[in-house]
Amino acid sequence: MILPKVLMTDVVRSSQQGDSHGGAYLINLQSGEFEQVLDWNRVDINWEGRGQGRGLRGICYIGVEVFIAASDELFVFDKAFNIQRSFRCDYLHHCHEICYDGHRYIYLSATSFDSVLRFDTHEERFDRGWWMRPFKVTKGGRTGYELRSTVFDPNGSEGPPEGDHLHINNVCYTNGVCMFSGLAMNMLASIIDDQVRPYAMIPPTTHNCQPLEQGILMNSTGQDAVVLADRNGRVQKKFEYPRYDPSELKNTDIPGDYARQAFGRGLCFDEQKKLIIAGSSPGTVSAFDLRRGELLTSVQVTNDLRNAPHGLELWPF
Repeated sequence: MILPKVLMTDVVRSSQQGDSHGGAYLINLQSGEFEQVLDWNRVDINWEGRGQGRGLRGICYIGVEVFIAASDELFVFDKAFNIQRSFRCDYLHHCHEICYDGHRYIYLSATSFDSVLRFDTHEERFDRGWWMRPFKVTKGGRTGYELRSTVFDPNGSEGPPEGDHLHINNVCYTNGVCMFSGLAMNMLASIIDDQVRPYAMIPPTTHNCQPLEQGILMNSTGQDAVVLADRNGRVQKKFEYPRYDPSELKNTDIPGDYARQAFGRGLCFDEQKKLIIAGSSPGTVSAFDLRRGELLTSVQVTNDLRNAPHGLELWPF
């Protein structure tokens, strides 16, 4: 089996102004070779907190163009990583993942607004948003919470107030439906007819949840592992991230809520080869054989503990 190439973006957590705060790498999982194709060092970002405005985020491809989200801007590159154009929206802030429906629309997680945004690639404009809020409900004598959405115009002034209550960090598109999840959610949810519909139960502190076969594949960041679970959240398979001797790592004195080893984020699946490809800190991409449950290879692009992978996609060119 020949392993694929992947494109990985990353965020340098706890970096300082003037430092590189992220970039993008082309990684050949077969040879172990890699190339940093973007070094992102902009000054017009939010430097407060962990990732915040820093780094590059979700990835998708349309034709021969590469779409990569930064915290509050969607960039379009050619396949040589020259910027072609970019798009801003007042409600796109602290974006995490993006996904393409294969026809027209890109969906983006607007984490700081508890929202999912839609970008029309034909019109080249943000055209729709969904604001997510939990409501207390009582059914059958039992009280719980139900997630509801409010549709808004991302070009208008009557959208949601800024607030990160669900930490929506993930969007995916499967079988004609956009799905989303967040660190403070216990489910992968669908947007159907502008309404939120539960799709699967998931554990807390997850990234990159996505349907796979009859279950859900995810970076279970709280378990330091990639997990394949059924739709009720029961673990079927578990793949642990590589770990390194702390003496081999740089910047290990940063608090663990800002940067830590085996923080898992960035996930894609090679359907043809049945490979799970996952990112973890520091700067590591690993390929696992889904059927055999084995780690096939890992490539580390840096031993700086601050470097946290973010977006991860198979390289199609």
